[in-house]
Parts: sequence; C-alpha cells; structure tokens
Amino acid sequence: MTQSPVDKYHVPQWLGAKARRRFHVMAKPAGPACNLDCTYCFYLGKESLPGGAGTGRMSDELLETFIRDYIAGVTGDEVVFSWQGGEPTLLGIDFFAKAVALQRRHAKPGQRIENDLQTNGTLLDENWARFLKENRFLVGLSVDGPKDVHDRFRVTKRGKPTFDQVMTGARWLRRFGVPFNTLTCVHRYNAKRPLDVYRFLRRELGSTYLQFIPIVQTRDFETTAPQTWDPARLPVVGSSQARPGRPDSVVTDWSVDPEEYGDFLCKVWDEWRRRDVGKVLVNFCETLVAQHMGLPSQLCIHAENCGKGVAVEHDGSVYACDHYVYPQYRRGNVRTTALADMVFDPAQVRFGYAKSETLPKYCRDCSFLRDCWGECPRNRIVRAPDGEAGLNYLCPGLKRFFAHATPEAQRLAARLRAQAAGR
Repeated sequence: MTQSPVDKYHVPQWLGAKARRRFHVMAKPAGPACNLDCTYCFYLGKESLPGGAGTGRMSDELLETFIRDYIAGVTGDEVVFSWQGGEPTLLGIDFFAKAVALQRRHAKPGQRIENDLQTNGTLLDENWARFLKENRFLVGLSVDGPKDVHDRFRVTKRGKPTFDQVMTGARWLRRFGVPFNTLTCVHRYNAKRPLDVYRFLRRELGSTYLQFIPIVQTRDFETTAPQTWDPARLPVVGSSQARPGRPDSVVTDWSVDPEEYGDFLCKVWDEWRRRDVGKVLVNFCETLVAQHMGLPSQLCIHAENCGKGVAVEHDGSVYACDHYVYPQYRRGNVRTTALADMVFDPAQVRFGYAKSETLPKYCRDCSFLRDCWGECPRNRIVRAPDGEAGLNYLCPGLKRFFAHATPEAQRLAARLRAQAAGR
C-alpha cells in the first residue's frame, strides 16, 4: 500500500530519540505594524483581516514561551530565529536584547542559535548597528534599487521617500561590520530596469547576497486567501486578464508582468555569470546551479514540497506560511500547542505536499519541472492553455528564464562537481 504524505510524518522514525526534526519559524513580534506604507505591501492589511493577525506587540511572557518551545522543538543542531514584520525594529533594542538573553537561557548543549532580522532600514542607527554586531545578527535590508526606483513604492505613511534613510542605515551596518543581505521586490516598475537594479545593489550598496522576490497580488488579496479562488473564474495564461495594467486584470497594477519578470531574471543571470560567479550570491541563480548539482533547492518556491516554514504572530498564532496569514491557514497558538506539533500536524503536512501534488498536467509535462516545481502556490492564479486551473501566473517568464539559463547552469554544476571530486 502506498504511504500517504501524512503517514510519512507519523511513522516512528520522526518520534525516535535519534530523529533530527528541523523546521523554521518566521516571527512577527510586532505583527503588521510598520512605519512605512509601501504600495505593494501584502502585510499591512492584516491589521483589519477578520480572524487574522490584528495589531499588537508580543508580550515578554509570550516571547519566552515562543523561544523556549522553538528551541525544544527543533532537534537538529541549529535553530534560526527570523524576526520580520511589519517592521520589527519598531519594538526597540530592548526587546531583542531580551530575546537574546532568553535564547541563551534555554539553549540546549551543542545547539547553535542564530538570528536574522529583516528590516526596511529606516530606523537603523549607531546603537542598532552596535547591538546587531555584538549579538551576531544577520540583517536583511529591503531596497528596490536606485533612488528613483526605490522611492516609487517604498514610502512613509505621509507618502515621503525613504531611500536616503535606507542608505544611512546601510552605512551604519557597514561601519560596524554587520553582515547584511539585500531583499529586492520585483514589481511592474523596476522589472523594466534589471541591470540598473543589479548594478546599484552590487556597486553602490555593496551587497554580496541578493534576494529577489516577485510581486504578484490578486486584486482581492487582502481578504481572499490563496487557493480559495473560484477555478472557473481564473484567467488563462497569456490573456489580458493575466497581465497587469489591464482593465480586466486579476492582479494589481503594480504586480510584475510575467514576460518582463522573465526578462529581468535572464539579464540578472547574464550579468552575474559574466562578472560575479563565485563572488556574489544571487538567490535564484545559486539555487538553479545547486539543483543541477543534485542538491536540494535553496529556495522554498523551487522545492518540490514546502510546509516546514511557519509564521508566528505577535499574539502567538501560528500560520502555515507568512504568505498564508489568513483564518483558513491558522494552525493554533504557541500558548496552548507545541510548535513542533503544529508543524508536523496532518493539516500542515498536507499543505506542504500539495505544492507538488496539485500541479496541473501542463506543469508535470514541462521539461523544467524539477527546476521550478510550480514556484509558490500563492501565485497559481491562472489556468493552463488547456483550461486546467492551478498554473503559476509567472509561468511564461519562468519558462523563458529556465530555457535561457539551464544550459549554463548545467556547465557550472559540472565544473563544481569536478572541482569537488579533485580535492
């Protein structure tokens, strides 16, 4: 009899003393609270979502419960605390000093505790930089490109630009030697300028680890959870409804165009391959090469399955993923249920396996299936040419990129394997 996905996570090997149970939690201790009002933010709306995250601040008591439970639940040799939001620096340095102290108090012998902080950078100053350096935080800095590009959508509550503040924050990080990555959202505006964006991040900001995330949002994303759409109303890939800026489009005007996203990926890949291989880590470039070396995807969006990366809100509520903070995907609360039990609960296991098991035939027959795996399920908002629902909105651009980059990725992978074998 074929073993079901749920059974796979409930056989004794997961419960044995020698099991290595690894999962990742993205903590949102300030919920969706933020000092900015970025046009494309998918999280600000959680303040008013019925049954959703709401607003607030994680209490000291809940912070300790979360930290203790997370450390106890992960039986691997490393526990990574990812602090995000909203804007986590709104909580102040004292909050994170408490978190670090609690981690030290509850750490298990031989287990590494790591921290990373995703921030818009506008509140970073000398005190923050000193704290982050002393406590070995890795920082993710959100920046969308040169000044005119960044300030198009990343603005304050009063609509004021933020680029200069972000650059000041970056200078403090560099001055104190705080390691930082850049996180760049690719939207309809900056997708047209891939080399301007890449070269700014590399040459002016000095980033050596670049992460790119496509902006894809249905017009009703604030109230409608992913995978609850009416399949019959989804547009066919390539139609006007499946492109931004059209009157009948299903996505917001600022969502990235699929074709332009493919062009963006291709041009960044070419620039990285010509100038920066071995010197700069670009998330989608590195993972493509790694996959052709036979290694697991470094990105959840291009992994066969997902589900081991949950989000915990300021009130202790746990959701299937930080892009799935909707009532339908709430898994429980750390006040009453162990994190590990929620991560390996049958509902969450089914959620993770659905990533590959619900792919349309158009994907399963695609020559790039094992490079792509349908990207993120939250973006599967169009129908395949044959009418089957569940195709990724970005499919045309992704296929273009994989056709362009895969031959060179295979050559790079072969060269790296040969170098490893010769050591």
